[in-house]
Order: sequence, then C-alpha cells, then structure tokens
Amino acid sequence: MIAIIDYNTGNIRSVINALQRIGADDVRITSDKELILSASHVLLPGVGNAAAAMEELKKRELDTFIPTLTQPVLGICIGAQLMCESSEEGDTRCLGIFPTPVKLFPSSLALPDGQRLKVPEMGWNQITSLRSPLFTDIPEGSFVYYVHSFYPALSNSAIAETEYGFPFSAALNESNFYGTQFHPEKSGKVGEKILRNFLKL
Repeated sequence: MIAIIDYNTGNIRSVINALQRIGADDVRITSDKELILSASHVLLPGVGNAAAAMEELKKRELDTFIPTLTQPVLGICIGAQLMCESSEEGDTRCLGIFPTPVKLFPSSLALPDGQRLKVPEMGWNQITSLRSPLFTDIPEGSFVYYVHSFYPALSNSAIAETEYGFPFSAALNESNFYGTQFHPEKSGKVGEKILRNFLKL
C-alpha cells in the first residue's frame, strides 16, 4: 500500500493519477499514523505556502511523526521544501530532514547575457548531476516540470541540480527520505520513470 499524506495542500489528484498510470492500484490518502506506518512507500506532495503547510502538519501532529518514518518517503514541491531545515516563505522552521535552507528566487534573476528570468519559474527545465537510484535510467539533462518561487539551496543532500539563473537542488536525499522540487507527476515519461524508481526503493 502507498500512502499519500493528507494535510490539505492540494494537487493530490494529479499524484494519484500518475501513480495509477504506472500500475499502483492500492493508494490511500490519509493522515492516520497507523495507516502511514503500514505503507510500503509514503508521499508528501503539496502546493501553496510553506508556513501554512507546516501549520497543517502540526495540527495533525505529523511534524514530529514524519521524520521517524523508516520506509521510503518522497516529498514533492512544497513537500520537499517542508523536509528542509527552514524556508524563507513566512520565515518557517521546517522538518529538518535535509540540512538545507529554502530560499526565494531574487526578483532580479537574470541569465549571464542579461536576459531576465520570470519568477515563479513555470515550465520545463533540465536536471543534471544525477546521483541516486531515484534516477536509474534517467538520462542526464532530462526535462522535468517546475512551478515554484522558492528553491532548496545546493547542499550535500542534493542528488540532482537544475539551473535557473544559478544552480539549485532539484532533488534531495537523506537516508530513506527523498524530495523533488519539480513535479514528477507532471513531467511525462521522465516523471513516471522517477516514480517507478521510487516505488522500487
């Protein structure tokens, strides 16, 4: 059974659809701790505001529970950010699984040639420096889909990078915890392969 943690942060339907496309037929949306503990894999998706999302986790007493999980856990977008140390969004203390701060893209973001980059980043971008079983058979430079104004800074936890004015952590890993700043559920065949790889961990 695959558990998707329910903490009122949206985009769960697209994650369920992606899992069903790759043949996962027992997916539960839940905030019940016993059910989460019994899952083979756990996903923490999310869109929206990090401060509000952390409050929702605290209401359900999941903020102290999630870091104790021992099965593979995948955070997506806000879910990945919540696994980091802190976020500049609302000056939020997060779960502290990845020793990495989450920062706001500067409004003056630009390429070396002076071309201005839009914030939020919305659309397809490449992942490089792939170094995890999460990316087995994923070619270097593959394109994935992003929608974000905040990013996890580069750190020793990074297992993939993306360049948007400067490099940032596209994906992170510590022990059984994984996070992707991009949306694998919206990243076509590449995203589906990443989800398949996660379910094999």
